[in-house]
Amino acid sequence: MTNIEKVNQFLDEAKIFYFLTTDGDKPKGRPFGFHMLDDGKLYFGCGTFKNVFSQLMQNPHVEVLAVNGNEFMRYDGTVKIVKDEALLEKVRTAMPQIMNLYDKNGWEMGMFYLENGHAEIRGMMDLKDEFDV
Repeated sequence: MTNIEKVNQFLDEAKIFYFLTTDGDKPKGRPFGFHMLDDGKLYFGCGTFKNVFSQLMQNPHVEVLAVNGNEFMRYDGTVKIVKDEALLEKVRTAMPQIMNLYDKNGWEMGMFYLENGHAEIRGMMDLKDEFDV
């Protein structure tokens, strides 16, 4: 299993994870659920009209935090925005209800992945695994 597949599997098992950004000089976190592994990259998406997307543009250094049972994962990196219609079609297939809502309201889904990533999987008292992504 590749390192990005390890991250994807942990997020699959956790179901909900938290995306951590900054808003000016203040930390911001919010729950995310969508992620998609495609061609060796782990993509995330959110509305370009949302504050989180603006925060990604202002400071692309982010961290993803996920909890699964007694373990948690921290996955950090630098956001790389992607505009790719073929990728958006895959997102439409994966989550048609959300994309129909976006289309109905004229919203745009901003897609991105993390470059220069690093992940740690930990128990409360120990490091289980650590790797670059």
